[in-house]
Amino acid sequence: MPRYEYRDLEPSREAKEVFTRWIEYLDEEFTKHKKPALRQELVRDNLHQLLLGRPHGGRLNFTLTTELPFNVLELSLDPANVTLEPEYYGDIDAKQYACLKPLIWFWHMFDHSPVALNHWLGFRFRAMLGKHIFKSIGKNVKIFHGVEFSYGYNLTIEDDCVIHKYVMLDDRGELIIKKGTSISDYASVYSHAHDPIDSRVVEHRKTEIGPGARLTYHASVMAGVRVGEDAMLGAMSVATKEVGDHVIAGGVPAKQLKTKDEATQFKDRSDVPAPERQVRPNCD
Repeated sequence: MPRYEYRDLEPSREAKEVFTRWIEYLDEEFTKHKKPALRQELVRDNLHQLLLGRPHGGRLNFTLTTELPFNVLELSLDPANVTLEPEYYGDIDAKQYACLKPLIWFWHMFDHSPVALNHWLGFRFRAMLGKHIFKSIGKNVKIFHGVEFSYGYNLTIEDDCVIHKYVMLDDRGELIIKKGTSISDYASVYSHAHDPIDSRVVEHRKTEIGPGARLTYHASVMAGVRVGEDAMLGAMSVATKEVGDHVIAGGVPAKQLKTKDEATQFKDRSDVPAPERQVRPNCD
């Protein structure tokens, strides 16, 4: 079977320059300004131009009911005026999250903007924000649109990882995505669990994926589970216990199906005769 690598693509020279300048500007500003209020203003001003096509400014008219929908939209571009799901959780570090919230809102709103599917820009924009949000993010990380996470500050993503669209990375506990791991569309990885009797009792469990692991479409990894090096979790599977190194696992709950060595040996066997071909009658 043919082997395909990711292609290296770039926008036009003019677009590349503009995209790069914008990301470098934001990176510099978020590095200089750690206070929530300053970050909120920066995010608000950029979202105004990104989504409304004009700078922030001017007074809103709250007296006309016909203008209320626009007022709702404009006010909601300011992170100070919104609440996010993780803020409701009792185990949040509110002080730490407050510094990250404007950037997380920026992440979400960018992903709902007209430019979110510009992948060259999106990869670099999210990697830049990840540097300021996550516990750690490595080099050459590609994160597609619609990826969500809980707090951000408990999440580590190492070098050369690919996180495809609409993945959920729950980092209420510690979550580590190790080097070279690929997580496919709609997969979910968890790091907290609720008591079955009292759901308000929450246990944080360290979850580790990889290095070089693959979680395929709609797969789920439950809190505290390790998916080992070069391991693969099949589509729609749910890993409730460790998936060993070089293991291919699948099912609900996931069980070992074979090892990578066994899969390679089966594919490479030359002593297995090919099935006889069925010859169909020529009806021409």
